[in-house]
Amino acid sequence: MGADSVLLLAAAGVASGLTGSIAGLASLFSYPALLAAGLPPVAANVTNTVALFSNTVGTAAGSREELRGQRRRLVRLALLAAAGGTVGAALLLGTPTSAFERVVPWLIALGSVLILVREPLRRLAENLPQRGGGLRARLPLTCAVLLVGLYGGYFGAAAGVLMLAVLSLSGNEPLRVTNAVKNIATGAANLTAAIAYAFLAPVDWGAAAALSLGCLVGSRVGPVVVRRIPEKPLRIAIALAGLGLALSLWREAG
Repeated sequence: MGADSVLLLAAAGVASGLTGSIAGLASLFSYPALLAAGLPPVAANVTNTVALFSNTVGTAAGSREELRGQRRRLVRLALLAAAGGTVGAALLLGTPTSAFERVVPWLIALGSVLILVREPLRRLAENLPQRGGGLRARLPLTCAVLLVGLYGGYFGAAAGVLMLAVLSLSGNEPLRVTNAVKNIATGAANLTAAIAYAFLAPVDWGAAAALSLGCLVGSRVGPVVVRRIPEKPLRIAIALAGLGLALSLWREAG
């Protein structure tokens, strides 16, 4: 790999770290950069998954304020997402990707719309009669986190947008807290998939190293940026960016 490719991947890593920690759109920059560096699609996908784990490290370091008091919740969500990520990695390694990739733009678009209309949906949920509690009440969230974790392990592009949408609809807290929790949950799915790919898939370790170093820098700065941006404009920007990525993937699929 030449010096130009290393610089490209490092710069893309910084951009991916920022967008990943803020909006869950790390692959918007990292995946195309890997393709531009000459990696074939499958190698780019698994290399991207391995490299983006550094996003979790950076955002965890930068989000200690938001994550304070969230330990039990984080453990539960991380275990669910990790289980989903394991299944997703197994699917990628054992099945053709073409059918699933056709669904990806629709999933990203759905997650983006859910983030955009979060408040009306929350009000609707609050007005619905509440039946049951405990496990039954948590079952939809459990299933959704498992499915997003599966998607994150399988393909990963905008998995953070989907996880942010799920967590936003299941709780009432500042967006910056939900965003920090989202980063840990998606990171757990990413980690389990990355471990599998490290042993069983064609990871380009030079590309992964260059990308991950940039991601570490960008993701460390991202939570600081989130604290300084008003919540409503940030939520709209995340949703619009997600819709833009979905449109781009639709065009590629077409």
